[in-house]
Amino acid sequence: MTTNGDSASPFGTPAVAARTGSTGGEDRPAAFGDDALPDALTSLRAAIGAARFPLVLPSAEPAGRTAAALADQLDDYLIPRLSRLDAPLLVVVGGSTGAGKSTLVNSLVQARVSAAGVLRPTTRSPVLVCNPADSPWFRRGELLPGLTRTNQPSDDPRSLHLVTAPALAPGLAFLDAPDIDSVVDANRALANQLLAAADLWLFVTTAARYADAVPWELLHGARARGAVIALVLDRVPAEATDEVAAHLAEMLAEQDLGAAPLFVLPETWVDGQGLLPDRVTAPLADWFARLAADADARAAVVRQTLGGALAALAPSVESLAVAADEQVTSADALDERVLAAYRAANRMVEQGLRDGRLLRGEVLARWQEFIGTSDFFRSLEARIGRLRDRLTATFSRRPAPAVELRDAIESQLTTLLRGVAAEAAEHAHTGWKAHPAGAALLTPDLAHHSADLPERAERLVRDWQRGVLELVRAEGGDRRFVARTAAYAVNATGLAVMIAVFASTAFIPTGLEVATGAGTTVAGQAVLQAIFGDQAVRTLAAKAREDLLDRVRALLDEEAARYLGRTDQARPAARHATALREAAAQVEAARTRSGFATDDRSGAAA
Repeated sequence: MTTNGDSASPFGTPAVAARTGSTGGEDRPAAFGDDALPDALTSLRAAIGAARFPLVLPSAEPAGRTAAALADQLDDYLIPRLSRLDAPLLVVVGGSTGAGKSTLVNSLVQARVSAAGVLRPTTRSPVLVCNPADSPWFRRGELLPGLTRTNQPSDDPRSLHLVTAPALAPGLAFLDAPDIDSVVDANRALANQLLAAADLWLFVTTAARYADAVPWELLHGARARGAVIALVLDRVPAEATDEVAAHLAEMLAEQDLGAAPLFVLPETWVDGQGLLPDRVTAPLADWFARLAADADARAAVVRQTLGGALAALAPSVESLAVAADEQVTSADALDERVLAAYRAANRMVEQGLRDGRLLRGEVLARWQEFIGTSDFFRSLEARIGRLRDRLTATFSRRPAPAVELRDAIESQLTTLLRGVAAEAAEHAHTGWKAHPAGAALLTPDLAHHSADLPERAERLVRDWQRGVLELVRAEGGDRRFVARTAAYAVNATGLAVMIAVFASTAFIPTGLEVATGAGTTVAGQAVLQAIFGDQAVRTLAAKAREDLLDRVRALLDEEAARYLGRTDQARPAARHATALREAAAQVEAARTRSGFATDDRSGAAA
């Protein structure tokens, strides 16, 4: 509707009033006889407040903004408005910088209540103007509870300057909001928050600014929420009135906003008080006067905007739930990249125990020196008793090779552990770096194994070696050989067990083992069988091997925990998405029962 003084009713067709179910000023819909909807909204507010999006993902920042906007709308408008459907109608006046919002508000209430001027931004804190009879409702602070009520103008954007104007009819209030395209971030954010708390949005634009992108983005948002909208095209040159008004009306129709009332104000002067001439504002003033005088029309506006805002909650909350799911999924994906890297490290250690690689180099040389390979093979032809006596003598005469062999085993295992830990850290670091959330969690030290890993690896090997000796003592405690040969026999047997573990769990040399000299493990097998017997040999080796792998897994788990601890700290609870969906479903069910369910999204003022 375009008007410049049309006296037609602003309240729409009788069907609009009939659709509301209102009989004039009642504070609850006819079907709204319990607290289901307010309780559901309160639960939804709690679920939104609990939702977190800490991982750096493309959806995180938009979700944070959506959550903040929904929380504001619930706190500022939906919950308080549901408690008082008969409260005065709040008209939020918004628009671009320099559109003349404050001058228009002053002119409509016939008093200079909001500062206007050429210095931008002029409106720093919002100004709410109402009839003195309506002042108590707005001072109670239920609507827009986050704004501090003041009686004086303020530069604090979180304050709300309350002004009474006797010329403004009861039942209607104007809120002059900051510019929607202000150069001040806080002003823009506040303008959006205030618009979301409006029963009716009055957008003010000019002949020079009506096609700007920012107002249309907000109009799209209002349209999506089913908000009631009216527009003022201000400062239109007389010669361009028809052309500009027609173009804007065409744009509104293209955006499905053709039913929104459009008031065209010509370019004119202001009087000594900074007010527009009555003849210029008369069409808009009369439209608001009739709205203020008709309780059914006001109720229709409130219910249309409220119903649209309630209907828009479900898709918005679902977008939050999807973002919350993505947070958990991404945290799981980051964990899996770490776990995969360290599982591979464990497999490398297991492989190293199977393929004989640990018997190469220094360990093999020290083992051959220790056991005396040629003498040993010749002794296999002798009796077991003679073999036992020779071993006892050999071990007692040559303690040094045993120490050297033990040190070589420790060095070889430690080198392996350092290598696999370094490779796992590198792979985990690379995996996280390729993920947006992981890259944000990385620190330089995570690219390498822990600084103290070499010391912990050495301690692990020494502890394992002591464990093997204890195992030999426990398994052979009732055997006469161990009892008679005392500690040096236990040590020698323990070393043989370690060598056997390094070669093959089945003690059957493969072609590779023989090629690398690991065939000497047959000697280890013969030693152990001579002392314990074949089955005992297998049991000792299996237990020693499993003990070593358990210790290695614990060490690598500690390394992986450097990564996993970061995701644990950032990981939101999986229940957040479920809580959001359940709360939204409760709101939707309560909305349907309450009578607020409507498909009317015209965005036009009733």
